[in-house]
Amino acid sequence: MDLPVLALFGTLFIALILGVPIIWSLALSCVASVALNPNLTYVIIAQRMFAGADSFSLLAVPAFMLAGDIMSNGGLSKRLIDFADSLIGWIAGGVSIVAVSACAFFAAISGSSVATTAAIGGIMYPEMVKRGYPKDYSAAVQAIGGTLGVVIPPSIVFVIYGTITGVSISALLMSGIIPGLFCGLLLAVYCYVVAKRKNFPKGSDFKVPNVMYTFKRAFWALMMPVIILGGIYAAIFTPTEAAVVSVFYGIVVCMFIYRDLDIKGLWKIAQNTAIVTANLMGLVASASVFAYLVAIYNIPVRVTEWFMGFCDTWILFMIIINIIMIIAGMFLDNGSIILILGPILAPLAVSYGIDPIQFGLVVVFILSMGQCTPPFGTCMFVASGISGRPVFGIAKALFGFILVEIFCGLLFSFVPWFSLFIPEMLGM
Repeated sequence: MDLPVLALFGTLFIALILGVPIIWSLALSCVASVALNPNLTYVIIAQRMFAGADSFSLLAVPAFMLAGDIMSNGGLSKRLIDFADSLIGWIAGGVSIVAVSACAFFAAISGSSVATTAAIGGIMYPEMVKRGYPKDYSAAVQAIGGTLGVVIPPSIVFVIYGTITGVSISALLMSGIIPGLFCGLLLAVYCYVVAKRKNFPKGSDFKVPNVMYTFKRAFWALMMPVIILGGIYAAIFTPTEAAVVSVFYGIVVCMFIYRDLDIKGLWKIAQNTAIVTANLMGLVASASVFAYLVAIYNIPVRVTEWFMGFCDTWILFMIIINIIMIIAGMFLDNGSIILILGPILAPLAVSYGIDPIQFGLVVVFILSMGQCTPPFGTCMFVASGISGRPVFGIAKALFGFILVEIFCGLLFSFVPWFSLFIPEMLGM
């Protein structure tokens, strides 16, 4: 292997092992590689960083972040929970199923796993404990529900994956609908089975007037994904434009209809979004240089040739990818993994005849599980912060939920229909 290639990957892994932040690990690896390549100059680093960040599609990221923060602070989460409780709270384990269902609803608004766990968990955890559910199990439900946040559109991670790999962002967003809802359904079934086995209490009785009342209160919150996804379906606006529409919709609903958000609160939300966006865009800029060097060093072709030497079927390839993504998700956040591995693995999947949309969905879904696995699962830590419970106890309670998601991941890997039905139906 060439010395610049060794410098690129060697510096990256050494920096990560030493605990250097991912943005600087990527930047240092690129500088080291360019320094050892006589055909490149440092100017290329600045050029590729600017080109990587100068993307219309990436404008969707801060917009979806801002919309999610507005909705989570504007009273929508409580209304969504009340509506879900009126529908299914009467079932055995109803309050835990309500938590998962509310996370699915909120995921269709926020596009973020951490925001979903924080917004729903802050309300549902004390409610579950109040009704007699074990504390660790109650926290685990909030954590696993949050993983749906990056699968059900709008998804910030899908936007990043599409930008870095060139796959249609609209198609990726649509590919997450059926898998996200299906996984949410299986998680709800698991909650029901656990509740029946451990005799957890039921919620309030089903009453049609109560359903109609809570639906009326949650109507404007429920309309947001309909407007956003419907606009993308009908080609009224692009995903980036949809993100901006969601911001204005959130402001109107939370400030003028629900009146749970004021100018001071909106300003604090905007400040927080700006800080998070600055960090993310710095990461994207560094990753763009890394992806450029990966391409000019012909790494995807080399990796493909190496894989073909011992992995001759797409089934074995998908099994290996599932294992790689599960392990990677335990140590790094979704965006970082996609920015590093996306440019390498996406072309490799195509060489095995795997649809790039299906592969993108599988990668994002498997990585979402990493947010609930030790040692660095972000949703797990958020749930721990909300509940005050130790991470180890929550991780133990999450084991059964993780098995459900692993089953879903394998199903989505080997049955393309789940991810391709809606994009193909819409001609994407």
